[in-house]
Amino acid sequence: MSDLHAVILAGGKGTRLRPFTITLPKPLVPIGDESSVLEIVIRQLAHQGFASATLAIGHFGELIEAYVGDGRQWGLAVDYAREAEPLGTMGPVVQVADRLPEHFLVLNGDTLTDIDYAELVRSHAASGAPITVATARRETRIEFGVLDVEDGRVIGFREKPAIPYTVAIGAYALSREVMQRYPSGTALGFDRLMLDLIERGERPASFEFSGLWLDIGSPEDYDRANLEFDQIRARLLPNR
Repeated sequence: MSDLHAVILAGGKGTRLRPFTITLPKPLVPIGDESSVLEIVIRQLAHQGFASATLAIGHFGELIEAYVGDGRQWGLAVDYAREAEPLGTMGPVVQVADRLPEHFLVLNGDTLTDIDYAELVRSHAASGAPITVATARRETRIEFGVLDVEDGRVIGFREKPAIPYTVAIGAYALSREVMQRYPSGTALGFDRLMLDLIERGERPASFEFSGLWLDIGSPEDYDRANLEFDQIRARLLPNR
């Protein structure tokens, strides 16, 4: 695909990451004393063959725009979608849907991962699905013995079991037609979009991923990214 385009969601307030985000937007918090999260994401996209990106900005948007400019210093042509009021995860995408290619990437501006974004979009285009969600497997360990009870009797027992589940990692490939169903200015969350599609019988596709993934909106992951940056730099920025 020669027209790879990404929409980077960078309008959140970053409340989980305070006090770092009191004076900085979350995508501009520093990683490893050399780059912001957003700069790493933009460099990755350019390295993977993306030609352009739209930055959806709101809170502290003027700081993001001043920092990134037109993006060409990092090899990516950047334009902007500005939110006058919060529109949810997918609302900013609806706002610019008419200027997007047939298939495109949407990603959170606070996610660090070594996923192949271009392959995610190519997989989506070939799938026929309305949206393809990059997913990872996680598990939660229950710190108690778990009983299966039926009619007042214990019929099963598991000592501190690990419960596996699948999560979205904050990267999605979408088809433009899906976003054009919603009027511009609509507040639209990822949850509502997924439920709308499932209700219509249009099942989203899953792009399974098992590599590096850090949610920088989480203080624990932000601390980990800084502590381990020397070790993970080559995975995040293979062209440097």
